[in-house]
Amino acid sequence: MAKQRFPSALLTHWPLVAGAAALAVPTILSLGDQVWSRESGAHGPIVMLTGGWLIWRKLPQLRLSAESGQAWLTAAMLLAALSIYIFGRAYDFISLETAGLYGVGVAIMYSLFGSRAILRMWFPLFYLAFVIPPPDWLMDRLTAPLKLFVSYIATGGLQLLGVPVFREGVTLTVAQYQLLVEDACSGMNSITGLVAISLFYIYLLRNASWRYSLLLVALVIPIAIVANIIRVSVLVLLTYFFGDAVAQGFLHMAAGLLLFVSALILVFLVDSLLSYILRERGIRA
Repeated sequence: MAKQRFPSALLTHWPLVAGAAALAVPTILSLGDQVWSRESGAHGPIVMLTGGWLIWRKLPQLRLSAESGQAWLTAAMLLAALSIYIFGRAYDFISLETAGLYGVGVAIMYSLFGSRAILRMWFPLFYLAFVIPPPDWLMDRLTAPLKLFVSYIATGGLQLLGVPVFREGVTLTVAQYQLLVEDACSGMNSITGLVAISLFYIYLLRNASWRYSLLLVALVIPIAIVANIIRVSVLVLLTYFFGDAVAQGFLHMAAGLLLFVSALILVFLVDSLLSYILRERGIRA
C-alpha cells in the first residue's frame, strides 16, 4: 500500500470508496433540503468544498508516507460510524447522520493512509466537522441568551433615536408590527460561519501561532454579535418606515448577507491591526 499511487489505492479499496459515496449522496441531499437551505446553515457547502480542497492539496504529501491502517481498527471505526449513521438516517436526526458519514470518511482515510496521515490532516478534518449541523436543542440553549442580549441592545439603541420600539423577551413591537428575534438574527449562525471561515483564513494564509489563532477566533464572537445587533436594528427601522412586507422580504436576506460579509471584512481588518501591533512590538503572530 505504501508504494501504491493514489488512483491504484482507490481501486484496491473500491468497496470502501463506493460505500462511502452511496452513503454521502442521500446525506448531502438531506443537508441541502433541511440545513443548507436555511440561513443558519448556509456556510455548510462552503466548508465542505474548501475542506475537500484542503485534503486534496495534501494528497501528494500523504502518498509519499502512506501506509495501510490496521484492518481491525478500520472495521471498528466503520462499525461505530455506520451505527450512528443508520440511527440518524432511520430517525431523521440529520446531526447524527452527518456525524456518522464524517466518521466513515475518517475511517476510510485511516485505512488508505494510516494514522500518521490522520495526525497530519488534523486541521482539514477538524475544519470539515463544521459541516455537521448542531442539534436543534443545543442551538436553542446556546442562542437563548444571545437572542435576549441582541434584543435588549437593539431596543435600547433605537429608543435613544426616538423609535417607538418596545421589547418583551425576544419579541419586539414597533408601531402595529411585532418582530421575533429568531436564531438567524441572534448571531449564532454568524458565529459558526465566521469561525469556520476565519479558521480557514488563518490556516491557509496566516500560518499563525495557535495562541494568536485562538485570540482571533475569540474576537469573532463579539464581532458577530455586534453585526447582528445592527442587523436587527436595520430590520426594525425597515419595518417601522416601510412596513412588514418590505422588511421580511428580500431585504431580510440581503441584510443578513451584507452584514455577514461586513463582519468577515472586519475580522480581516482586526487581524491586520493585531499583526501590525505585534510586529511593532517585535512579537511574532
